Amino acid sequence: MEVKASLKQAPIGILKARVVADLVRGKQVEQAVKELMFCSKKKAAQMIQKLIESGIANAEQDESVDIDNLYVKRITVDQGKYLKRFKPTARGRSMALKKKTSHIQVILDEF
Repeated sequence: MEVKASLKQAPIGILKARVVADLVRGKQVEQAVKELMFCSKKKAAQMIQKLIESGIANAEQDESVDIDNLYVKRITVDQGKYLKRFKPTARGRSMALKKKTSHIQVILDEF
């Protein structure tokens, strides 16, 4: 039985989030959460940790799923919308800043 959790418009670039997502792909849920706790230098680690814990909470709602046997079946990081901001520059002009966002989706499954 698959359990899904997703995070939309996460304020982080996809390449930075994919580095952390590759760490936990295919691992047991308990081991993945422990590894993300010690990966504190990465901003995406806390986001993905909360997302996996959200997936565990979703699995607790379904009585047929055994939480001890869950593992990260699939984790995807896709490009979200840009947040467009403008910064004043010299001679009265402005420069566009594009702040990147990403969509992160986690699918947990039993062994």
